[in-house]
Amino acid sequence: MDVDEILTGLYSEQGRQNPYPWYAALHGHGPISTVPARAEHSTITAVAAGYDLVDQVLRDPQWYKQAPPGWQEQEILRTFNSSMMFVNPPDHTRMRSVFAKTFTPRRLGALEPVIVRVVDTLLDRMAEAGADGAETDFVADFAYPVPALVMAEFIGLPESDLAWYRQRVDWIDEFLDVAGKTPQRLALANQAAEELRAYYRDLIAHRRARPGEDLISGLVEAVDAGDVPLTEEELISNLIVLFNASFVTTVYMFSNGLPLLLAHPDVVAALPGDDALARGCVDEVLRLASPVHFLARAAPRDTELGGVPVRRDENVLLMIAGANRDPARFPDPDRFDPRRDGPPSLAFGVGPHFCLGAAVSRLEGRLALPRLLARFPRLTVTRTPTYSGSLFLRGIDKLFVSTGG
Repeated sequence: MDVDEILTGLYSEQGRQNPYPWYAALHGHGPISTVPARAEHSTITAVAAGYDLVDQVLRDPQWYKQAPPGWQEQEILRTFNSSMMFVNPPDHTRMRSVFAKTFTPRRLGALEPVIVRVVDTLLDRMAEAGADGAETDFVADFAYPVPALVMAEFIGLPESDLAWYRQRVDWIDEFLDVAGKTPQRLALANQAAEELRAYYRDLIAHRRARPGEDLISGLVEAVDAGDVPLTEEELISNLIVLFNASFVTTVYMFSNGLPLLLAHPDVVAALPGDDALARGCVDEVLRLASPVHFLARAAPRDTELGGVPVRRDENVLLMIAGANRDPARFPDPDRFDPRRDGPPSLAFGVGPHFCLGAAVSRLEGRLALPRLLARFPRLTVTRTPTYSGSLFLRGIDKLFVSTGG
């Protein structure tokens, strides 16, 4: 199977539902391969699935994110390209320096009791909903509300707004997928961006009048005082992207991870009370079922990457999920092993764009999974999971379970 056939299969509905055989086929071609010049892949020159090459490019700040043509004409793309996640230095460095100060060990420590409180409340609700053997949707009842409620409290969003907010997040995520660049999905993503920008303008005005202890209040005060190199419109763009990125990946960490854990009863039995094992489980779930499957970077100059020529401004597709199953770095890469030795997964990226919310996501997983399985040791999946159908952000959207109650 050649590289063109692999990518065509990967982008298909079948590939988006189960991409891992296609990643294995890519590994058969080596760590990086040239992409044939066809319309479907016209913006991509090469595809890399080798761990070391993907790691190398992500760490190199000269490999940059390329804005799509005409991005100034679309609200969603204007929002992306005025946020730290989508821009390059020096603007990336300027914006990130502001938000990096908020994800401190002290703030993480303060989040721990918040996470425990949120998790325990949701477990009580699951127990009530699952009484007498009734099914519950693990995503709707646990995987989504845990990170959403934690980040809402951290950032300063009212809990009552989260259902409205989630629909707009879904519209943006659907547009981000490789199959998402349709006029309808673009229109919905633009609508989401417009409505979220208006939402944050109102929330900022409210915090300006009645400041609290949340992140938005602190940032508004700093922006107004001229203490941070950020405009209010940039603040809004970054809040939209930060909230999306900080909880969608965690939702999929939980929903993708639960079937993996339940397939290993010895791990389920040992997890409560074993913090080292909990950390290992989070790491292995992120490696084996990465929520983010690919990123792209453009070459800063004519160069060679793993022996493949890449010209200046050409894009290389970096298969994060494929690199996390690179057999050259992870022996028996498809096996779930929470005590596995080896390099860290690339699920949250590395280098200048390393996910700021990674520590929060890992903390949520480390605290929530043992409490979940201690409360419901007979938890079982009752139906075939429903995946998002997205390849960029791949995860289970519906996961029906029985709590064993």
